[in-house]
Amino acid sequence: MSQNDAHLLIVDDDERIRTLLQQFLSRNGFWTTAARDADHARRLLAGLDFDLIVLDVMMPGDDGITFTKELRKTQDTPILLLTAKGESTDRISGLEAGADDYLPKPFEPKELLLRINAILRRVPQGEEVNDAPKVLHLGEIRYDIDRGEMWHGDDMVRLTATEVSLMRIFSARVGEPLSRSKLVEDLGRDKGQAQERAVDVQITRLRRKIEADPKQPRYLQTVRGAGYMLAPD
Repeated sequence: MSQNDAHLLIVDDDERIRTLLQQFLSRNGFWTTAARDADHARRLLAGLDFDLIVLDVMMPGDDGITFTKELRKTQDTPILLLTAKGESTDRISGLEAGADDYLPKPFEPKELLLRINAILRRVPQGEEVNDAPKVLHLGEIRYDIDRGEMWHGDDMVRLTATEVSLMRIFSARVGEPLSRSKLVEDLGRDKGQAQERAVDVQITRLRRKIEADPKQPRYLQTVRGAGYMLAPD
């Protein structure tokens, strides 16, 4: 997806920040729409489709993490959280809620741009489907590699953009342990323990969608001293 056709929803209760973000992102080739809080965003989402949501955590009414949890029940639009809180526990809470990435305030506009572009690159692009798609079977779950889709019977399992990226990484190297640092690299993120911890959170979320018992994973395994490994039937 290119910047020229990406439509972003900016949700922030600070009018000055909303305006600055809209101006900056518009100058860099994005279509933008702004909402002042979660209720305003709900009304916009009811009538418009967005490619990514830039969502402030600290807002009156429903905060960003609560709103993220709500959105993840019905849609998989990528979410980038903006938070004034720097503690790792707050950032992890955002990832556990279903966000694709986070950016603590204050931040450099260029870093926001880089993170948005990195998320959009991970979104499936609707490639042509082969007549005989390659499918991995994970118990009652099946994963269509070509489409980047996960199914439980006739029901599609909603995956975030990051979860789709992880499945594609693992599917390309089935049965091979991948270290957290390798996963961080393949996801296109900065190196460091914080990002490796973020990968752990994403793996935990993915296991909840794959495993019958996420605490004793059968298909997305932890390999001691080596990382994580996808082991389909």
